[in-house]
Amino acid sequence: MEFLGMYLDEHLMLRWAHIIAMAYWLGGEWGVFNASRALTNPALSLAERKRHMETAYRIDVLPRTGIVLLLPLGLHLGHNMGVQPLGGGWLVGMWIFTAAWVALVLTAFFKRKSPVYMLLTKTDEAIRYVVIPALFCVGVYSLVTGGPFVAGWYAAKATIFSGLLIIGLLLRYIMRDWIVIFNRLEAQGGSPDLEAKLDSALAFGRKLAYVYWGGIITMAFLGTVKPF
Repeated sequence: MEFLGMYLDEHLMLRWAHIIAMAYWLGGEWGVFNASRALTNPALSLAERKRHMETAYRIDVLPRTGIVLLLPLGLHLGHNMGVQPLGGGWLVGMWIFTAAWVALVLTAFFKRKSPVYMLLTKTDEAIRYVVIPALFCVGVYSLVTGGPFVAGWYAAKATIFSGLLIIGLLLRYIMRDWIVIFNRLEAQGGSPDLEAKLDSALAFGRKLAYVYWGGIITMAFLGTVKPF
């Protein structure tokens, strides 16, 4: 009975952290979406537009961190519920890996105005190149065969998560380009070509955002209702 109480406490704490991470992911992306609207407003000065870009980056660090934390939280909760078999040392290793990944994300945020930022953010992206296909393949394989993610809702959630990580990666590319474009605008002055590139990137990013939100909401539905 004492062991059961300890398990419930751990499980509930993990579930609480999972909810918080999801909330910051969904809410934070809405904040970035709205802060980015001013970046292509020609009526604003370059300094004012950069101020809005800084606001967007400060908001974005929360969903960026939440996305990374959702991976070990989801796997740990899945192991507790018996819907994914990897636990023990594997989970400990996953948490250590995630701690290093979160440290990288936060370091990139604090170094976003320094030359090392590009190296840090590209390293973050490189990690996603490995995580995304691995998660997608395991999720799809489990949907088709029933393992190793033995519950259909869990396998579907993992598969959707991998797709959302792809969208998140594309949005990271767009935000990385903001710094490059604004630095060039600051150095060269007004440029129709750079303004057009910025406008096009943001228009594409806004379209991706709608798909992003729909996917996040679907993940939340699957994790809560567990329909299959």
